[in-house]
Amino acid sequence: MVDARRHAGRSRSGWLGPALWAAAVVEAGVAAAGVVTGLVARSVIVPPRTRECDTLVVGVDRDRSLIEFTRTPDSVCPGRYSVWFNGDRGLARVGEVVAESSSTVTRELVAVEYGDLSRASRVRFAGWWFAHPRDLELPYENVENETELGAAPAWLFPAEDDDGCWVIQVHGRASRRQETLRSVPVFRGEGWTSLLVSYRNDGDAPFTADGTYSLGDSEWADVDAAMRFAIDRGATHLVLMGWSMGGATVLQAASRSELAGHVRGVSLDSPVIDWITTLNAIAKESGLPWVVRRLALLAMGAPWGRIVTGKREPINLARLDFVTRASELTVPILLQHSDDDGYVPADGSHALARARRDIVTFERWRVARHTKLWNFDSERWEGAIRQWLRGLSIHRA
Repeated sequence: MVDARRHAGRSRSGWLGPALWAAAVVEAGVAAAGVVTGLVARSVIVPPRTRECDTLVVGVDRDRSLIEFTRTPDSVCPGRYSVWFNGDRGLARVGEVVAESSSTVTRELVAVEYGDLSRASRVRFAGWWFAHPRDLELPYENVENETELGAAPAWLFPAEDDDGCWVIQVHGRASRRQETLRSVPVFRGEGWTSLLVSYRNDGDAPFTADGTYSLGDSEWADVDAAMRFAIDRGATHLVLMGWSMGGATVLQAASRSELAGHVRGVSLDSPVIDWITTLNAIAKESGLPWVVRRLALLAMGAPWGRIVTGKREPINLARLDFVTRASELTVPILLQHSDDDGYVPADGSHALARARRDIVTFERWRVARHTKLWNFDSERWEGAIRQWLRGLSIHRA
């Protein structure tokens, strides 16, 4: 006679083992997804200590006037650029392409600002050209903006005849004020005072408690402080200019600041117009599955996300979408973006330009890369700014 209780026990153990194993697998999968989600989100919001060097140095000629690189989208691009090397501890400047092969490209070596280039095996191309404000050979001041977190340093380049027209320059993610030095001469030539600002967590301004970016959702408050500084120093007309993430930041300032009535226009270089589209495109390019991309966005925008991101306050990604919010924009916008950007897709810029043809002047570039438009063709870039500034309705003193 069969013991029914023993048989039942064996039956339960027969299915319970696989069930527990399946549950463990699911739990492990959820945990792994959580880890990946956290890593993806943090890769966006945590300021990087160094940037990836993706171009190999083949050699430097004997008199140090030429340098040869492997072919990459950046190394073959015409123009003049800076190159970072040795973990961003070295900086050099390179000029035009002078020779090419199927695998390499040779460029002029203009100068080595600092670092030992002979020891560099890899470099990173960047848009900086001027490494210090004194390189412009223009009068400037070291000043400070009093933000809610403390004093944030800035560079002030006064116009030759200051009549109240100021431009506030806001650099991009993982960059610093030097990025915007290229813009000073054209604005000064048009009679504009330039204020080149730092903002929270960029390495110059004060850090937040969690040390993370908000992608413009909180950084705009430091631009607001700069606007107050400018007005206190006599500014009556403001232009806000943003590069990359700085574009998202100045759009927030233009739409949220109590001082927005002083803003006469917004100039954007390779801007983030819509972070959701941008982050999805970056993650997709990296081969991340849809579910991870979706979870990373949710983690950045929800209170529970701090568990995996370490960010104290969620980011309002919907508020950072100026394709959807296009109707809220009220001032003239100069928008310059390259279709081959390589980091921030130009889709958002195209969409904003279509949505607000009445206020957006879209200077569309096709081969210039991310925030390297000036480097590719400074005459065209400056000409677009000059023409746009002259078209603003400003009563000058």
